[in-house]
Amino acid sequence: MLTEHGRAQLQTQMKAHSPRLYEELQVLRSDGEVTGPIDDIPPERMREMYRWMVLMRGFDKKCVTWQRQGRIGTYAPFEGQEAAQVGSALALSNSDWMFPTYRDHAAAMVHGQTMANVLLYWMGRMEGCVSPPGVRVLPPCVPIATHLLHAVGLAFAMTLRGERAVAIAYFGDGATSEGDFHEALNFAGVFRLPVIFLCQNNGYAISVPFSRQSASRTIAQRAVAYDIPGVRVDGNDVFAVHRAVTQARERAVAGLGPTLIEAVTFRYGAHTTADDPTRYRDQRRLSEEWRTQRDPIARLRLYLERRDLWSAREEEAWQAEAAALVEEAMQEAMAAGAADPLAMFQHVYADEPWHLAKQRREMLESRGGASA
Repeated sequence: MLTEHGRAQLQTQMKAHSPRLYEELQVLRSDGEVTGPIDDIPPERMREMYRWMVLMRGFDKKCVTWQRQGRIGTYAPFEGQEAAQVGSALALSNSDWMFPTYRDHAAAMVHGQTMANVLLYWMGRMEGCVSPPGVRVLPPCVPIATHLLHAVGLAFAMTLRGERAVAIAYFGDGATSEGDFHEALNFAGVFRLPVIFLCQNNGYAISVPFSRQSASRTIAQRAVAYDIPGVRVDGNDVFAVHRAVTQARERAVAGLGPTLIEAVTFRYGAHTTADDPTRYRDQRRLSEEWRTQRDPIARLRLYLERRDLWSAREEEAWQAEAAALVEEAMQEAMAAGAADPLAMFQHVYADEPWHLAKQRREMLESRGGASA
């Protein structure tokens, strides 16, 4: 049996040989001040970041309300994660391909998806999975981590074709425990593919805190296993996220392979509107703590106002315009009408299996329609 002294020595040895911790890179502090030069982000781009984040937060809050009213289905809110999504999407080119999850509507809209289409998705209409012409956003992925492999496959195809573009895959901390995560990073590392793996580590895989999910102290350090760069950033710092993705993209298009980025952030609300976060975390304390000390929008507004790049008058005007844009999108989506439940039988099999044909007939009969 180990003595206390022996146990202490063993722990010291283990720490000395464990993977190095990745420092959480930060550019814009919570007090609105920066840690160094930011000449790489022009003032107008900073204003654009702020406008997008305010618009996206207003959209997100409204969607939660609309879900409670029964106007859209179960919804996955992202309030608190605006900087990670907006900052990353603004660092991309129109030629890049985006693979979002069910929580990455802000990133998708910045990259060109329409607000009305996002609402149609949550209303159960297939049109919500379709992007406008020329917009390279894939349908939101609900299965955890499966789309990382899709991103790698597309990046491989672009490499074979000689295209200078990247694929970016968004995912949460829970996805890093899936086998797909390992397979995607391993394949991308071996073939040096132009992929950006962006993990928004919001601390919880639904109800499981990261500390109970993995013994790794960071997600970024897992990049060592695939011999690719791993970067850990303050996910509520839009400047830091933008810089990390910009640099990762530059590496990728130069043929230097993939990058794993861990954006440390926090979702203020529930995992989805079908979830009760108070059952597994101190919702009030944690949400207030992050809102007060690390909110992504508040810190950017402080920075802009101190440099005369934003004013109270502009804030009032943009808040009103943003609210109008959200309402307009809902009216557009509502005009499409309710989704037809029979649509669930379409676009899955070329030849419909007998059991699905039977279910479709039963649904038609229950609605008073003719059998088919």
